[in-house]
Amino acid sequence: MKRTVIAPIAIVTAAIGVAASQGGGQPPAARGSAPARPGLTLTTSAFTDGGEIPQKYTQAVQNPVSPKLEWTNVPDGTVTFVLNMLDPDTALQRKTDTVVHWVAFNIPGTARELPENVPPNAQLPDGTVQIKNQGGVVGFRGPGAPAVGPNHHYTWELYALDTKLDLGPDATRAEVLKAIDGHILGKAVLMGRFKRP
Repeated sequence: MKRTVIAPIAIVTAAIGVAASQGGGQPPAARGSAPARPGLTLTTSAFTDGGEIPQKYTQAVQNPVSPKLEWTNVPDGTVTFVLNMLDPDTALQRKTDTVVHWVAFNIPGTARELPENVPPNAQLPDGTVQIKNQGGVVGFRGPGAPAVGPNHHYTWELYALDTKLDLGPDATRAEVLKAIDGHILGKAVLMGRFKRP
């Protein structure tokens, strides 16, 4: 009498086919899970992300103004925001430090924008605190890369925090960045290019 032998590989293949038809080929976490929530996003109507910054916001004019900034997809539990504007293409005194163009903190968690031309006050009516920039002046310092050489890539970093910072307008950027460590719920980055004409 002949014996029929079913190859093990055929049995395994059939089992996989049944499992796939029942949804077994999909990881449990992927079935019925909610779509990923988009992260904190920072934009401006003044220029496109990665685009050229108009001169009115730069040191190419006598009195530059800060661009309007807007943000969306704020993380749950956000208490305040911190804004840090820097030029990563500089190396002050051959160190890793960069030019302080603008640092503002304790921006209310309910805020969704900073208007154009934020006044150079150490404390704004809504509680926002601004520190001194590289020029020794409170508030915004426009981009000022020299005409000779490549464009600099000016970067605005927005941090959503779960706390309010216990710092004043005499704080340094290093102190602000140290204080937010361990409290960051989200981060957004906006970049613009500029060099003097």
